[in-house]
Amino acid sequence: MTDYDPKPNERRPFSLMRWIDDHREELVPPVANKQIWRESDMIVMIVGGGNERNDFHDDPREEFFYQIKGDMNLVIWPEAGTEPFDMPIRQGEIYLLPPNVRHSPQRPDKDSIGLVVEYARSPGELDGFEWVCPSCAELVHRVEVQLQEIDKDLPPLFAAFEADEEARTCPNCSVLHPGKAGRL
Repeated sequence: MTDYDPKPNERRPFSLMRWIDDHREELVPPVANKQIWRESDMIVMIVGGGNERNDFHDDPREEFFYQIKGDMNLVIWPEAGTEPFDMPIRQGEIYLLPPNVRHSPQRPDKDSIGLVVEYARSPGELDGFEWVCPSCAELVHRVEVQLQEIDKDLPPLFAAFEADEEARTCPNCSVLHPGKAGRL
């Protein structure tokens, strides 16, 4: 085993499990992830559990999931007006999510650990974050952002939705989205 801790622009093999142990305190909600390299064309991150999101991510690129420890559930929302459905990813399983598939990663087990790999976004390539009405399954709110550092960019976005009652009100049926109190 190596004592290597990856630094930007430095590429050598290292123990991923040791890196996870060294950064476990950073793998906490609301986003619960930590990017391994900042200077890369790939976003390689470790995602911890104890995380149940109520938003859907619309990624313009593919996402690769490898569930290292424990299980997770990827909730898929095909389109507005349709009910989301569950896609379990169990320990040891991998999954390649196609681009622009709205999904909500659910990791209720606080001890679960996953590896997620995404392409870095090109300038102008936006990610969407959407909230679905728990009553009629219509789109409640969508935000598009240029992601730079996913583990730093998402918490303010989630907090803004949580604080905005107008953004949380369904334009179709007027039901108020419960915000972080609601679970998918």
